Amino acid sequence: MNLRIGQGYDVHKIAHGRKLIIGGVEIPFGGKGLLGHSDADVLSHAVVDAVLGAAGLGDIGKHFPDTSPAYKDISSLQLLWETGRTLAKSGLIVQNVDCTVIAQAPKMASYRKEMEGNISTALGISAYRVNVKFTTEEGLGFTGSGEGIAAQAVCLISEKGRSI
Repeated sequence: MNLRIGQGYDVHKIAHGRKLIIGGVEIPFGGKGLLGHSDADVLSHAVVDAVLGAAGLGDIGKHFPDTSPAYKDISSLQLLWETGRTLAKSGLIVQNVDCTVIAQAPKMASYRKEMEGNISTALGISAYRVNVKFTTEEGLGFTGSGEGIAAQAVCLISEKGRSI
């Protein structure tokens, strides 16, 4: 069986006047959100990079450049959905995705199942194949000081029709 692993990382600066979208879920955050060309969903972006990396297909910037007006304010779940279709066309399937969102605030654990459901739906896989975790950095670094939010993801893929 041909298995491949990919890793993704994304970070965006916190800004006033933006919606906070993480894993396709809008989270109340006092009028603050993440700054970016799209909806700046760091979790979805990290998953896109992990999936593309596992497939050897480059990264999010190659497929969805932030210089293109086509992706201005787009839902990052749409980018993830398109990534899943690209993977399927390559004869590959996501076996699992494991993610960590790094943020001092806001608390997000109550949104976990919805995020996992959004990611699994976008990739066309069962929700049990997606795991989302949350951590702080105990006040250290740019995430700990509240300047930004980051996310990491790893993804295991295999040839279509081969499930582990």
